[in-house]
Amino acid sequence: MVLGCRWSILCSSSFRFIEALPFLSNRCLSSKVVFATYKTQKFLEENVELNFPTLSRHTVHSALLNCSSDLVALSFFLWSAKQPNYFHDRIVCEHMVGVVSRLVEQHKTVEAVVSELEKIGCSTKAKTFLLLLRICWQGGMNGLVLDVFEQMCCSGYTPNTLAHNAVMDVLFKTGSVDVALKVLKQMELPNFLTFNIALRNLCNLKDLFLIGDAFRMMLRMGYNPSIETFEMVLNCFCKMGKLDEAYQVLGLMIAFGVPVSENIWSILIDGFCRLCRLDIAVELLGKMVETGCSPTVVTYTHLVRGLLKSHMVSDAFVILHIMESRGCSLDLVLCNVLIDCLAKVGKYDDAIDVFVDMLKRKISPDSYTFCSLLSAISLSGRFSCLPKLVRGLVIEADVKLCNSLLSYFCKAGFPCIAVKLYEEMLDRGLAPDEYTFAGLLSGLCRSKRIDQAINLYHWIVMNYPTQDPHIHTIVIDGLIKAGKFHLAIRMFRKAISDGYPLDVQSYTTAIHGLFLGRRAGEVCSLYKQMKEVGIAPNAYTYNVMLSGFCKEKDVKMIRWILQEMISARMELNCYNLFRLSSFLSRSHHSHSVIGLLLEMKNLGLTPAKAMHISNRQVERVKVDEESYSFFEGIVGKNQFDETSFPEDHFDVAASVG
Repeated sequence: MVLGCRWSILCSSSFRFIEALPFLSNRCLSSKVVFATYKTQKFLEENVELNFPTLSRHTVHSALLNCSSDLVALSFFLWSAKQPNYFHDRIVCEHMVGVVSRLVEQHKTVEAVVSELEKIGCSTKAKTFLLLLRICWQGGMNGLVLDVFEQMCCSGYTPNTLAHNAVMDVLFKTGSVDVALKVLKQMELPNFLTFNIALRNLCNLKDLFLIGDAFRMMLRMGYNPSIETFEMVLNCFCKMGKLDEAYQVLGLMIAFGVPVSENIWSILIDGFCRLCRLDIAVELLGKMVETGCSPTVVTYTHLVRGLLKSHMVSDAFVILHIMESRGCSLDLVLCNVLIDCLAKVGKYDDAIDVFVDMLKRKISPDSYTFCSLLSAISLSGRFSCLPKLVRGLVIEADVKLCNSLLSYFCKAGFPCIAVKLYEEMLDRGLAPDEYTFAGLLSGLCRSKRIDQAINLYHWIVMNYPTQDPHIHTIVIDGLIKAGKFHLAIRMFRKAISDGYPLDVQSYTTAIHGLFLGRRAGEVCSLYKQMKEVGIAPNAYTYNVMLSGFCKEKDVKMIRWILQEMISARMELNCYNLFRLSSFLSRSHHSHSVIGLLLEMKNLGLTPAKAMHISNRQVERVKVDEESYSFFEGIVGKNQFDETSFPEDHFDVAASVG
């Protein structure tokens, strides 16, 4: 039985489709497209009554699922939209996203799909394009939205506000901001949704001027912003640190009689926390309570995060105590914030305690929780405690969690397990990203599997040529640490010749490799090349070079790099200052260098606090009484921090800055 397009023609006894329209030839219709299955017909006979007095969304959705082809499904979707007192809901439209996507893939263009609809008797009207536009817009098919809009105009129909709203939204999302604004300003009948779409996109772009312009246009057109719109704009300004503008929005909101909700208070508190104005944030919390608004866990989360980021750990715990005393319990987000922030301020035991406590509270951790926990354990060096903490827990691993595990295994001294984890990721269908590659390369280099690391590196840059500079730095640094200095330099120079993106860390790592490979003569030319391509050396670069020239005992180059540091106003680190003091106290050509050091001291480029040298010796550099007195003369007395410096870390510290 051929499935026609005029769905409303029904038999008197039961729901049955006409075999064919009089003017429609069967030769125009392939059986794959138009034959209805017995299942579809039977379903509609049982569920749809004559004259469709109660056409329901469930019935329509079920019928769409049973349609014999995508073209039939689309024609039925268009027909049902014409029925009185019926509107398609989101579930039905979501189903049609896949239908339209497959049809366009099959017929190549929107115009061709519309033509196929006409062949089975579905006349093309303005609503046809509007419904297609709605489907494509909801499905995030930005290119198709523009294609449908263009085809609508070419067919002689004038797009309405809905069509313009969809196109404007797509233009914003695809980066055509100027064109989107032109659509907004030239729209004849914009509605409330028009301005909400524009403001949402402009807030995402964080364009202060354009947000204000759209907001004023909205008011001029007579549309009063809703509380959600006010919150959106206010949140954007606070995150940008534009609190003056935020207060203007707040004043306007109060003038319109919109009540200050818990969300508004939370947004303001978050804004002051971001600016490190924690005193005002705490004061706002008190005022919030005074006005009768109860702070939510979101409010406390903003404040606790701000306090921890400012290293005010004890104050953060006081706020937590106040929160719980008021009957507000911790949630997953707050627990994640606590673990992450406590680890970053060095409170590793507290971070781990929060994880243990959340399990006792029956709060299920997510992948972000585990990532933060892995970070805390890695930073603390307590690698052995991880199995005890996570034993018995089951969580679906995503790419971010796998990346954290890769980093954890490498730092814990199990690079081979990191490589196996990568293979497991591929088996499970997880797509690696730049962090995955970074962790895997580190694992291969640390496990001395250099050939595999090089092969992987070549595969990465071949398939992902726009990789972050960090990828190149990792493999070069890995080769240097494995003693493959010359190979590392060759790969670095090839990365330059191939035009791959490199940064200051990449160049500095290569310079360090030149020193270790006894090729100090090439350092100066690489340094100049670095500056010629527009990459500015940082303090880390200068101190690596100074450390290398000190080891080479090259007074001329020491003098040159110190002059470069003075010109760039780069501070000398304390480790190189000790090394210089030891070297120069024995040199007969040190007067000019001493003058440069004194100049650096006057410019504030020497360390304000120098580390105390344990037993007057740092690794292989012995500092006798003469050089120690010399050092005191350079930095001045009473500039020593009473912290001993581990003997086996001097060269590392000097090289990494």
